[in-house]
Parts: sequence; C-alpha cells; structure tokens
Amino acid sequence: MKLKFLHKRKEEKQTEKEAFSLPKFIIERSRAIEIVFLVLVLISALMAPFVEINYDLTEYLPSTVQSKQGLDLMEEKFGYPGTGRIMIDDVSLYEAKAYKDKIEALDGVDQVMWLDTSTSVYAADAFINFNSVDEYYKDNTAVMDIVFVNGDTDKRTSQTIDEIKDILGDKGHYVGMAVQNKSLQENVSSEMKLIMTLAVVVIFLILTVTTNSWFEPVLYLTVMGVAIVLNKGTNLFIGRISFLTNSVSAVLQLACSMDYSIFLSHAFAREKAKGLDQMTALSNAINEALNSIFASSLTTIVGFIVLCFMKFNIGFDMGLVLAKGIVLSLLTVVFFMPAMILRMTPMIEKTSHRSFLPSFDKLSHGIYNSRRIVLILIAVLAIPAYTAQSMNDFLYGNDAVGASEGTTVYEDDELITAKFGRSNMMMAIVPDTSFIKEKQFTDELEDLPYMKSVTSLSGQLPEGVPEDFLPYSITSQLHKKDYARILIYVKSKGESKLAYQCSDEIQAIMKKYYPENSYLVGTTPSTQDIQTTITKDYSRVNVMSLIGVFVVVMWSFKSLIIPLLIMIPIEVAIFVNMAVPYIVGDTMIFIGYIIVSCIQLGATVDYAILTTNNYLECRKTMDKKEAAIGALNLGIPAILTSGSILTCAGYIVYKVSSVAAIGDLGHLIGRGALISMLFVCSLMPAFLVLFDHILMQNEFERIHLFFKKRRERRHARMKRAARRVAGAVWKGKKPLVDSVTSKRKQFEAETKALEDTEITETGGPQEKTDSDAEAREKHRRKLRLLGKVRERRKDRKRKMTEKREAGSHEEDH
Repeated sequence: MKLKFLHKRKEEKQTEKEAFSLPKFIIERSRAIEIVFLVLVLISALMAPFVEINYDLTEYLPSTVQSKQGLDLMEEKFGYPGTGRIMIDDVSLYEAKAYKDKIEALDGVDQVMWLDTSTSVYAADAFINFNSVDEYYKDNTAVMDIVFVNGDTDKRTSQTIDEIKDILGDKGHYVGMAVQNKSLQENVSSEMKLIMTLAVVVIFLILTVTTNSWFEPVLYLTVMGVAIVLNKGTNLFIGRISFLTNSVSAVLQLACSMDYSIFLSHAFAREKAKGLDQMTALSNAINEALNSIFASSLTTIVGFIVLCFMKFNIGFDMGLVLAKGIVLSLLTVVFFMPAMILRMTPMIEKTSHRSFLPSFDKLSHGIYNSRRIVLILIAVLAIPAYTAQSMNDFLYGNDAVGASEGTTVYEDDELITAKFGRSNMMMAIVPDTSFIKEKQFTDELEDLPYMKSVTSLSGQLPEGVPEDFLPYSITSQLHKKDYARILIYVKSKGESKLAYQCSDEIQAIMKKYYPENSYLVGTTPSTQDIQTTITKDYSRVNVMSLIGVFVVVMWSFKSLIIPLLIMIPIEVAIFVNMAVPYIVGDTMIFIGYIIVSCIQLGATVDYAILTTNNYLECRKTMDKKEAAIGALNLGIPAILTSGSILTCAGYIVYKVSSVAAIGDLGHLIGRGALISMLFVCSLMPAFLVLFDHILMQNEFERIHLFFKKRRERRHARMKRAARRVAGAVWKGKKPLVDSVTSKRKQFEAETKALEDTEITETGGPQEKTDSDAEAREKHRRKLRLLGKVRERRKDRKRKMTEKREAGSHEEDH
C-alpha cells in the first residue's frame, strides 16, 4: 500500500511538472521579476566602475612565446618599467640640463638618458663630442629618453607624466609607450560616453521610423539598457578586460540584440490584433517569439564564443564579454520585458502613429527580376574579393593602437622624428655570468649601423673598476639576481620591416653570446610575437565560426543545403568588406580583421535566416516567384531595422573615436553590416529560387528514406539468398550458418525441398532410392534435436519469469 501511495504521489508531481508554463510563470510573477532585475541593475551599476581595464596588448600573448617569457622574467628580476621620450623646445644646453635634473628627481622616474650620460655639458668645446650631442640636442631643442619606476599602464606613471608636463609647460612634446597608454585611457573614457549618447539617439530615430508608436522605442532602449548595465557590472567577475572590449561591447550588444525585443513586441501586437486580452496575448507572444529569439541569439553567441579559442588571449576576453552580453540580453527580453510591456502598453497605445516605411513591393519585384544578373556579378566578385582581403597591409602591435594618426601623440611623434629621427627601445635580459662577455656583446651591438645607443653596466664602468664601486641603487637597475639588463636604442619605428630586421639581428648576436636563458623584450619583439600568434589564430577561428554557425542553422532547419545557401552571401560580404582597405590603400589592424570576421558572420547571418524562413512559409501557398517576392516584402523592413542599427552604431564608433584600433573596428562592423544587408536582399532570392526543388524536400527525411530503402534492398537480397540455399541442397552445398534459429530455417527449407521432390509434375509420387530415404531421416533427426533445444530455452525463460513475479509479490507484501 505504501508503494502504491508513493507511486500515486509521483504521478501527481509529474502531472504538475508537465503543466508548468514559462509564459504563465513570467506573467504571474512579473512584479517580483521586475524588482529582481532592478536590484541587479543597481548592484551592477555599482560594480561597473571597479572593473579594471587593460591597455597593454602584450599581456595577452601566450606564455610560450619568447617575448612574453622575457617580460615575465624582467618583471620578476627588475620590475617592468614604463618608457617615454620628451622633446623640449627653445632651451639652451644648460637649461636642458636643469630640466633633465628636475625630471630625474621625480619619484616616478628611474632614469633619464641624455647627452650628459656620456658627455659633460660644462666641459670646454674641445672636450665635447658634438656628433653625440646632435643625437640629443640641436637647434635649441633637446630630446631625452625616460625610464619610469613603474609600468606603462601604472597610475603612478600616469601621474609622473602629468608632473613632467607641469615642469615643461608648453615647451614639451611627449611620445613612448607610457605616454601612448595615458593618452589612450583619456581618449577612450571621454569618447565612449559620446559614442553611447549618439548611438542611443540614432537608434531611437531609426526605431521611431520603423515602429508604429512614438513611445515604443523607449521600451526597447529601456530593456537593452538594463541588459547592458548587467553585462558591464558582471565584467567584475572576469577580473580585467581589454580597452577594446570595454569600448565596443556596449554598442555591439545594443545593436546585435535589439532584434529580440522587437520580436517579442511584434508578436504581442499580432496576438492583440486577434482580439485577445492583454495577459493571454502576452502569454501567446512569449511562446511564439521564444523560438525565434533563441535561434537568432544562438548564431550570434556562436560567432562571439569562437573568439575564445584564440591563442592571443584578447580573443577570449572579447568573446566571453560579448557572448555574455547576448545571453544577458536574451534573459532580459524573456523575463524582464514582459513586465515592461504590461507597464508601458497604455502609453504605447496612446502614442501610436501610422507606419513611416514605404511599400517594398516594387523593390522586391526589381530584385527578383534582376536575380540572374546579381548572381553572375557576385560570383565574379567573390574570387577577387577573397584574394584582395588576404593582401591587406596589417598592423599588429601597441603602436597601431595608441599612436594612431589624428592623436596628439602621433603629432608629437612626427615632430620629434623630423628633428632627431626615430628611437625604439629594446631591452636584452641575459645571464650575469661574465663581465667580459657582457662588454663584448655591448661593443658588437654598438657597431651596428642602425644603433643609437647601448647602456649596460659593463659599458658604464671604466675598465678595471669593480661593480661594487657604484651604489646599489644604480647597479640594481642593470644587474640583479643573476641577470643583467641592457638598454638598446635603435633608429627605427616600433613596428616596421626595419624594426623587425633590427630585432632579428640583435637576437642573433645575443644568442651567440648567451645561447640559453636570454631574451629580447620591447615593442618590436612583442609585436613580432603578436603577429605570429594571431596570424595562426585567424584560420582556426574562421573555420570554427563557420562550423558553429553551420551546425546551428542545420539544427534549426533540419537541412544540410540550407546552411550553405544562408552562409554564402554572408561570407562573400565578409570578403568584400575586408577587401575594401586593400583597394583604397588603407592599413588595417589584424585584431580587428579577426574579430569583425566572426562578428559579421554571427550578427548578420540572421538576415539570411529570416529571408529563408519567410520563403519557406510563403512557398506553402505560392509558387517560386511569388514566394521569393513575398519573402522580400516580409523581410526587408526587419532587415532594414536591424541592419541600420548595426551600421549606424559601427560608423558612430568610427567617426568619433580617435583611437585607430577602436575606429577600425567600428568602420569594419558598420560597413560589414551594410554590405551584408545588400547581399542578403539581392542574392538570397536567387539562391532560394535556384535550389527550390531541394528546399521543398526535407533532407533529414530524404536521408532516412535512403537508409530505409537500403535496408529493404538488403532484406530482399537475404531472401533471394535463402531461396538459393534451398535450391542448392540437391547439389550437396551446405551454407555456413551461425545461430540455432538459422539452422532450423535451413533444415526446414531442405526438408520441404526433399518432400517436394516426391511429387511428380502430374501429381504422382516418384520412385525413391535408399540414399534419398537416408537423407530425409537424417534431416528429421536434426529437426527433432533443434526442437528440443527450443523447448529447453522456453522452459528456462518461463521459470525465470515466474521467479521474478514471485519476488515482486513478496516485496508488495
């Protein structure tokens, strides 16, 4: 009885579980859900300012590369100092010396390299080497190289730069990694506020045109604003994110996930138009829109999440934050937006207006009629675009980010270069095994034609003077814990072919003297390793994003051909987007190239999915032509809304940001969305009509039928083989059989064949021989033996069944 009662309770719980309805749960608890989200938003808003932002791309290098190992070793032994370079206008030699002393006395400055390091500015002219003086002073202008106590991105270094600016006033010009990072932080923090403000205004205007209420855009932006704040606040759990991620994540989240709220709102409007009450209409709308929202978000998440598989770890940083943002947008729309719809519906209805969008019927007919020309043009365009996009002139390192054209750092760099030439600092970290070997290494470096200066402890001490003669505060900067640090200044940019050649030659000389445990660090070696790492990342990430989106679309449509048709227009659009910089002669940051390839695929493939869905739906009641035109009429308004938002958001980032890396990302995203819109609207109808006969058949069902027919053919062959076995008995052939059942069937067939031979063609019995009688008797004995075996098996099964039933009765008692 107890077991029966428990079984009944279990059935009741199962019934309750099956009766659970997510829309009903959301609507009934809308007030509580609303409060929970508002509390989470408040907490996230308080957490967001504490998220640490990283501006140093070298920190994302994998630990296996030489420059990263060298940086870690240098930080462990000597610290990781920041570097900078200043030029002082309109000063005498003695005034420059006074400025140098003031700067070197600052707490955040480790040392200042100037001409007084090797030449006394107070000596008579006969004792001054004016060739070396020209490297640091000419035409009443002085230039100095600074090594800071802390790193390039440290707050103390930034404060020290401000102190130097206070000392020099208007006379100073500043370059170097520490200056670049400071400028980058200031520009990004000020520009992102303007970018978000402009994006919200432009998106509000787009939504006003494409919706039927003046207040409806407020609903969408409120929901997306909640999701963005949640994403920014939860970044604190990641620890630290890159400045690139921080700059574009909010705009991309807003642009990529706005569709979800539009899906739910339009579904609610359709249900209300049927005459349903508000609660029922909202419940039906959630059910209807949930699949569309989930399918749309899944492709975007896949496009972002594959970035996490980059060896250059900025991909993991950006992919995780962007994918998390889409997931939070999905959850916010599904759970929080229904509460907002219930709250804002009266205001939306009061401020309703007619649609401002024109009819797209003529445009749809024009696209359909020109489909063959479009197909040929894009087929011709695809191969050159694919070739051109791989021939771009790429930039990889920090110089491409912080010292981009249009910034103050770039202008100051051009002034200093015009007056004194380039100065690119590298540092050799080598074992402190021999003072003589270090001197030989330093002397060989100084003989290189592109070398500006080399600073080492062996070079600073006169011959025969021991290291202990100098204070520890000086020697510890160059010799410490069994390692020596040598400062190398080269006449080149940080990222250029010449810089790479210099770096390779210096490393070759270094390995000659120190074959093991020696490292060259600096902007150039790090940029070389970044280039090597992310070039390999591109192929991996590109293939993974294609496979990921293919699987999602295949799962959604239960088809193998539809994912190919959907992805071709987007991939060609990506090729064209990436080929434009090569055609116009612009440089491109390779990080943006990889990231935008994935973003464009994940974010704009929804346009092709929507068009295909509309075509298949229209095809149920229309012919091919009408279905293609109908699919465009239904899809163009939605594609135009979503694509315009993403395009405008990208171009706002491009126009406002003075940072090349951020601006390039925005430009590629905006232009990519625009090209994807055009290609989907013009190319998809041609593909859908061309492959209509395949689309009308369910490929999974066709595969199932294919294998079913194969099984049927196999069974037919087995039957034919059995008939041949029966006919082969008289020829003395005995087929090999394994199981008892197969043997029984064989003997039955043989016996039947023997009995059939006893009847003549006229129905009379044949004359039997002794051998025939013996054969028949032999087969009968075998059949009786097999029959006994089968009876024993049945007896065993019956006994086992009886035991189990007896055991179950005892448990019930």
